[in-house]
Amino acid sequence: MLIIFHRATLSRFCELLTSSLSSRACIVATVNRMMSTGCQDHDQKVVSKDEVIRFIQDCMCKAGTTLEDAYAVGHHLMTADYRGHFSHGMNRMQMYVKDIENRITDPAARPQIVTDFQAIALVDGKNALGQVVGKYCMELAVEKAKKFGIGMVAARGSNHFGICGYYTMMAMEQGLIGFNCTNTSPLMAPTRSVKAGLGTNPLSLGMSTGDGDEFLLDMATTAVALGKIELAIRKGEDIPEGWALGSDGEVTRDAEEAFNASLLMPLGGSECNSGYKGYGLGLMVEVLCGILTGSQFGPNIRAWKTNDRVANLGQCFMAINPEAFACGSKERLSTLLKQLRDLPVAGEEPVLIAGDPERSHMRKVDGEGGITYHPNQLKASEEFAKHMGVRPMKLVPKSV
Repeated sequence: MLIIFHRATLSRFCELLTSSLSSRACIVATVNRMMSTGCQDHDQKVVSKDEVIRFIQDCMCKAGTTLEDAYAVGHHLMTADYRGHFSHGMNRMQMYVKDIENRITDPAARPQIVTDFQAIALVDGKNALGQVVGKYCMELAVEKAKKFGIGMVAARGSNHFGICGYYTMMAMEQGLIGFNCTNTSPLMAPTRSVKAGLGTNPLSLGMSTGDGDEFLLDMATTAVALGKIELAIRKGEDIPEGWALGSDGEVTRDAEEAFNASLLMPLGGSECNSGYKGYGLGLMVEVLCGILTGSQFGPNIRAWKTNDRVANLGQCFMAINPEAFACGSKERLSTLLKQLRDLPVAGEEPVLIAGDPERSHMRKVDGEGGITYHPNQLKASEEFAKHMGVRPMKLVPKSV
């Protein structure tokens, strides 16, 4: 971090250095104030959404993707950060590039339909980028839903595809209900186990009301996604109890230990807190993604961030036309969401609907004129720009 010392401040600093030992506290205080000023200045800078896309697109193109696919990845990762899911945004881009450089992911591959029968289809992702496979599959599911009332597309041979909510929103934008889920590298220690047997296996379901409101669930079936632990390491913070086990099989709050062990707890945490329900949901996702598609499944998927073989992930996408069922479903959803938000509360905080925190974060980003990244993320991105030989992201002052 570049800190500018004003002449007056520097003079005062020198005086303190030549003073007695009793002035050490003043020296520390002065340095802290200068460091604080530098951090505050950094906090006043943001990156526009378009600039985030441009940067990621440039990096992906340098890695060997087409311009169209690079934009798909860039828009997806920007959307994750825009919605406040920094664990699955730009934080993931370097991993995609590394997999391409190591020839573990094929940047030129195109998904292919294996089976296509009325409302369903099976797709082989051909080891393409996960965002390319996901976009292709949800577009196909939407097309089928408009024709048959429901469309379900399952895929194998895919890779990490970002946030599930992105594909759900693709269906919602067409007036449909969206659902999707994916299996992942084994990271969840099933209830009563001290070894990973399933992935974080996230899922998402969403529906719009038609009057601007919506329900959009996007969640891992583990207590937390591994990316949240990576962010805690980046920020130098502990993790909450119930997120992960250490290498000794005991619950840990040390982010480094949790990351190294890679033993995430199921949603709910320990068995006494109903963690077996999260375990059950994770296994449900595995049935739809791994078992149904013929992809790798459970503990047979390659370990996280290893490059000894392709990922061969399984994914499932559904689009449902609510008009094919009882009339007035969007109006009923609008009524329900309002009723839930209007319920009496125990404290000062309001009742939330899945998707409300994300929409709040998007309003904040729009008001400030861009996305605020942690200084460590900005530093990592700047260094990666040099590695890829692309123009680094341009920071601009916050609008407010």
